[in-house]
Amino acid sequence: MEKGVKKLGDILVDAELITEDQLKEALQLQKQNYKPLGELLLDLNYVTENQLYKALEYLFQVPYINLLETTPEKDALSLINENVAQKHTLIPVAATPKTITVVMKDPLNYEAIDDVGLLTGREVKIAISPPKDITNAIDRYYSNEGAKKAVEDLSKEFALMDLSGLAEMVDSQVANAPVVRLVNSIILQAVKSGASDIHIEPEEKDMRVRFRIDGELNEVMRSSNVAHPAIITRIKIIGKMDIAEKRIPQDGRVETVIDDRSVDMRLSILPTVYGEKVVIRILGGQSQALSRDMLGLSNDNYTLFDNIIKSPNGIILVSGPTGSGKTTTLYTVLKELNRPEVNIITVEDPVEYKLEGINQVQVNTKAGLTFVSGLRSILRQDPDIIMIGEIRDSETAQIAIRASITGHLVLSTIHTNDSASSVARLVDMGIEPYLVSSSVVGVIAQRLVKRICPHCKVSYRPDHAEMMMLKLKEPKMLYRGEGCNYCNNTGYKGRTAIHEIMVVNREIRELIDRRATTDQLRQMAARFGTKTLRESCIDLVLEGITTTAELTKVTYSIEG
Repeated sequence: MEKGVKKLGDILVDAELITEDQLKEALQLQKQNYKPLGELLLDLNYVTENQLYKALEYLFQVPYINLLETTPEKDALSLINENVAQKHTLIPVAATPKTITVVMKDPLNYEAIDDVGLLTGREVKIAISPPKDITNAIDRYYSNEGAKKAVEDLSKEFALMDLSGLAEMVDSQVANAPVVRLVNSIILQAVKSGASDIHIEPEEKDMRVRFRIDGELNEVMRSSNVAHPAIITRIKIIGKMDIAEKRIPQDGRVETVIDDRSVDMRLSILPTVYGEKVVIRILGGQSQALSRDMLGLSNDNYTLFDNIIKSPNGIILVSGPTGSGKTTTLYTVLKELNRPEVNIITVEDPVEYKLEGINQVQVNTKAGLTFVSGLRSILRQDPDIIMIGEIRDSETAQIAIRASITGHLVLSTIHTNDSASSVARLVDMGIEPYLVSSSVVGVIAQRLVKRICPHCKVSYRPDHAEMMMLKLKEPKMLYRGEGCNYCNNTGYKGRTAIHEIMVVNREIRELIDRRATTDQLRQMAARFGTKTLRESCIDLVLEGITTTAELTKVTYSIEG
């Protein structure tokens, strides 16, 4: 292996991708931790993944296949099961009656090559690709195939079965039941895809499954509706709902661990004309990723954000529609303010992240624990900082205002279009303007916009309409995604936030006291550095992060 390692290094040096000194440094590190040379060079940022695999292609004389641009053949996938693929980090991409082509991370893994040969009885042809691309492909394609297989089994086994008996099955039977495998497969696929919601919907003849990924619903499966009653029954069982009741909506909750990740699922069942529809909201229980850098704040907004959260008391509001990332922003602020000498208590519905060192209260309306009753109890718990999941009525707003005036820092969300209209909303709830002006220290309005996929990103010249939209006097290169396997041919991958931050200073307080209009507040805020949501989105378009299509879609209703 040492000989092969040196050859790889020589290839990279000859191609002038690394220097002799960098190679010596990597070889010295290799003696300490025994990692492959290629991995060490990647860790040191001396080569890119593409450069490394091009060198490996030359070294081993095997083709490099870009799995982001290649779709495995279904016949090939059926020849190797998911366990073997995961064990050896490989995926089959093509097959003939005598050969099978597999993409591997290590072309010298002869154990894997022998296993594939014995399993398929065919000559094994090797290709290479980065491990993470192979793992993503395994998750994407095998979960689809597994779900389809489970649907077929379910249709055969449960078509004539009395589903009321499913609840009385013993554990060993349930674990092997096709309906359990199908539901598990759907949930696993959703979690690995980064979906926020799963929609299981009955139609006249079919059942369809859709995932909400990056704010958009994508159909991932469609099958005969024969399987639908069994799936609904299984979901009711795990959500501890009444399996006999089919006429009224029901709600449930499930906590589980998937791929070493804590996942909290909220289940909602709604009767429709063709049967019961299920929506599963997937909430991540992890908070490690929460940091200010993850919020996507621009440099100007970063400064305004800093000014707001340094306030010792008052109300900080985060506004926007459902699914705009308000709760994530609040949790990020809480994590930053969390210190041993500070008592932080929250009342939420639901608790989306569990934060160590913070006392979190879950609303339970059936038991009489509402935002109002919870907030009243919290004030008797000697808090320094209070977080209310949402200000949704006058009573909650009154208590929050009272708490902020008496020296507490209160964080909450409110459903308004922009930062200035949040003030009007509080006044509409019956809060006196002088109380609003003396308690609110800042409002953060936000939306989520989709990022252009980095793997299929291309540049183009904007047309006249786009130049007008972006207020460009001279043409400037813009970007969009063409669509690839990595982004499921959408052209987008992931989302980032746009913000409009209004710091309530002396001038704005005076306007609030005089019952100024929303437009007047907006104009005054602009004088002190507040950028509108639309302006923030235009900046992202010009930076090549998002598109004009997203600009129109996300900020159309707030153009004024």
